Amino acid sequence: MRAVTKIQFTDDDGNKFFGEGPLRLLRCVERTGSLRAAAIEMEMAYSKAIRLLKQAEANLGFPLTQRSTGGKDGGGSRLTPEGEEWLKRYEAYRDACVQANRALYLEFFPDKR
Repeated sequence: MRAVTKIQFTDDDGNKFFGEGPLRLLRCVERTGSLRAAAIEMEMAYSKAIRLLKQAEANLGFPLTQRSTGGKDGGGSRLTPEGEEWLKRYEAYRDACVQANRALYLEFFPDKR
């Protein structure tokens, strides 16, 4: 038995707009330099990747990525400075919550190590 911690951000209506899925997508964009390549790697429809990104950006109030259209050198995507900062803060918050959950689990269920 174990306790699982999931961190999700929701809007005022309770609609999820950021969690592990968008985080993984953005880390993949960071690595590949392309939202399309990230979506393909994650076996996600490109339209869904765009929708997740736009929904997160609308709720956060700032762009997470900077996109350039194709051409001779091709297009691409990269994280904005605000996007990089958001991901770092999200991961730090998530990790702190996981640590706190582990400590609480051991406090309330010491016999379930």
